[in-house]
Amino acid sequence: MSQSPRAVLMINPLGFNPNPETATDNAFQDAEIADATERAAVAAEARVEVARIAHGLRDLGVEVLLIDDLPESDVPDSVFPNNWISTHDDGRVVLYPMATPSRRRERRADVVEALRERYMVSDVMDFSPMEEDALYLEGTGALVLDHVNRVAYVARSGRAHTAAALRWCSAMNYEAELFDTVDSNGAPIYHTNVVLSIGSAFATAGLENIPDPAERARVLARLTASGREVVTLDPRQVAEFAGNGLELLGADGRRIFALSARAAAALRADQRAQIERFAHVFPISIPTIERSGGSVRCTLAGIHLPIRADAGG
Repeated sequence: MSQSPRAVLMINPLGFNPNPETATDNAFQDAEIADATERAAVAAEARVEVARIAHGLRDLGVEVLLIDDLPESDVPDSVFPNNWISTHDDGRVVLYPMATPSRRRERRADVVEALRERYMVSDVMDFSPMEEDALYLEGTGALVLDHVNRVAYVARSGRAHTAAALRWCSAMNYEAELFDTVDSNGAPIYHTNVVLSIGSAFATAGLENIPDPAERARVLARLTASGREVVTLDPRQVAEFAGNGLELLGADGRRIFALSARAAAALRADQRAQIERFAHVFPISIPTIERSGGSVRCTLAGIHLPIRADAGG
């Protein structure tokens, strides 16, 4: 079992823009853009940035399944597919309960079928009915997974409810590690993957954003016990998306740590050197996408599924 995938799912957005529905609990997000001309320019630039990510990862040997938005779908956050879908090495595909109506429209059966064409899909588990009980769990935004040790790290928030996380862990045979976080305004950070990333041999963790000393110590102890070296980020670095990275496997199994140029610039030289002992740091400039409060990791839904024996390429 590998911690990090060799392939990712990405969505090429047609109508990207900062989403007013999600702004209420995302302190990282810019305000809604009212001017139609500016909205069109922002949407176009987001497509350029998605192409930049995909091209860069492919050059490093990462397989990228890039799927276009459906026309007229009205899904301003579709560039962040990791929130509504996850895949697992036993062939399971999981669909998630989303907190806002516009994000629920992102779930697409045709994307699952596109995965089936190349990968072995044994089951599709749909947790989205929990939306009816206002129980939300926004995919690998809410769940940062230690795939090897089967631990799900979950920062409680309006997008990561305890009951939903525990149901997921029971179904997927993971153990939950739940904790609270705060941003600079004292509010919960909206997604766990903003404060924590777990690679094969290291983790980046915004431990200072965990206010309870006992929870902070417990998270650190668990990460350390997994054999990983912990790179501790301060709240300023977390606010610059330094916690929002993803380790991938490229050509010849080379480990790649993908994050934004803004996030990489926030790292101290010693922190970057610490990460580079374990993975090639690959910074990508995506300032337009970051206006919606997510960064590089959010644009990547790791594909952990086995490749079909009859798949080409």
